[in-house]
Amino acid sequence: MPLWHVYHPVDAYSAEQKRQFAADVTEYYTRVGLPKFYVVTLFHEVPESSFLVGGEPSDNTVRVVVEHIARHLTDPEVRKKGTEGLSRLLAPHTRDRGLRCEFHVDETPRDLWMIDGMWPPPSRSEAEQLWARENRPVAY
Repeated sequence: MPLWHVYHPVDAYSAEQKRQFAADVTEYYTRVGLPKFYVVTLFHEVPESSFLVGGEPSDNTVRVVVEHIARHLTDPEVRKKGTEGLSRLLAPHTRDRGLRCEFHVDETPRDLWMIDGMWPPPSRSEAEQLWARENRPVAY
């Protein structure tokens, strides 16, 4: 599952902008076969007095923490391309709007992940494809 935490200034995004941002994040992952429901995007509004960069309040910074569980990238070149892809995905929602943006990706081991009491199916398996088609966990 990709879990995105988007920490941003108060009122940086309207409800519609959040929906579009989350739709772009979801589309990024479903293109590689992940079920839609794996993708969770959480928006956290942070008041300027509580968003300090270098010890100073910031009203123009977005900090994104991405947690990958469903897929892990091990090849250095693939990791580089993946990180650059995430940067391109973020640009219209951050830098192109005049917001500073920093992000990082954590990778959580798959064996520490369950959905509705089930172990998610193996990557790219027929069961995972079924979950993607159904857009929900299904016993397999």
